[in-house]
Amino acid sequence: MKLSNPRNLFLALVWALCSLMAIAADAPPPIFVLNSLDASVSVIDPVSWKETQRIPTGKEPHHLYLTPDEKSLLVASAVGDSLLFVDPRTAAVQRTLRGISDPYQLRFSPDMKWLVTVANRLNHVDIYHWNGSELTLAKRIATSKTPSHVWIDSTSTMAYATMQDSNELVSIDLGSQTLKWRVKTGATPADVFGTPGDKFLLVGLTGGTGVEVYELGKGQPRLSKTMRTGAGAHAFRALGDKRHVLVSNRVANTISKIDYSTLEVVDTYPAPGGPDCMDVSSDGRFIYVASRWIKKLTVIDMAARKVVQQVSVGRSPHGVWTLDHAPRH
Repeated sequence: MKLSNPRNLFLALVWALCSLMAIAADAPPPIFVLNSLDASVSVIDPVSWKETQRIPTGKEPHHLYLTPDEKSLLVASAVGDSLLFVDPRTAAVQRTLRGISDPYQLRFSPDMKWLVTVANRLNHVDIYHWNGSELTLAKRIATSKTPSHVWIDSTSTMAYATMQDSNELVSIDLGSQTLKWRVKTGATPADVFGTPGDKFLLVGLTGGTGVEVYELGKGQPRLSKTMRTGAGAHAFRALGDKRHVLVSNRVANTISKIDYSTLEVVDTYPAPGGPDCMDVSSDGRFIYVASRWIKKLTVIDMAARKVVQQVSVGRSPHGVWTLDHAPRH
């Protein structure tokens, strides 16, 4: 085929374009890592294991969450008082929503009606109504010192938040938007995670050496046990098999695997450099974890029980997310 012929040249260009589109369609979505001290997001190619771009954000991005329609990844900038909307497939910036007060950590309710944010710096929890595209502040609830993380139950009825500097766990009724109870916890509670069936809440003690287990029922929860996982227990990520959850131990430099049925640690993985937030590959084989103190995304092969990749990112990497992930329960 002679390309000097205009028709042949056009067909060749169409073929090349279609080939590129097919390659792009087959490419796995990127891994996003928030660099909290650099006000940026590192975009990682999970094939080459290279940082392909760095997206500017507001000040101190710490956590991120996918919108219910999976069309936007929300990057919450705590000091920047903003949410950055990013395409989770292409990493294209979509828009910035300003005026969101200190969104340190955030979570959508399972019924997709509410977005709850915790203000780590300003000591409140905000409940926003979500209509599928826009947020409207429904209620701001004053809390104790330094709200850290939030969990919402499977019925979208109750939100639970940890208070990092007053060592408390509080519950908020989403229907009435009122604070229902508060209980004392161990030292410096961080992430909170609900087991299937909403029977137990797990609370990571960053100032301790393990995870507290609270049994839920009518009224205040009962402290059932404390599992020893490792110093600096911090962030949870369900493994996706409906049986296990991971917790990062930021001081011990390990990740513990907890069995829901026994509420016992059944395995431990090495995780250097202050492991923080995690995601899990769709096949359940790899943990992607932010190594907070060494500016790395670390990839851990759970079957081999070892680190298999590390990618340099920005300062104080925190949140980690990819669309190509294992189920989050």
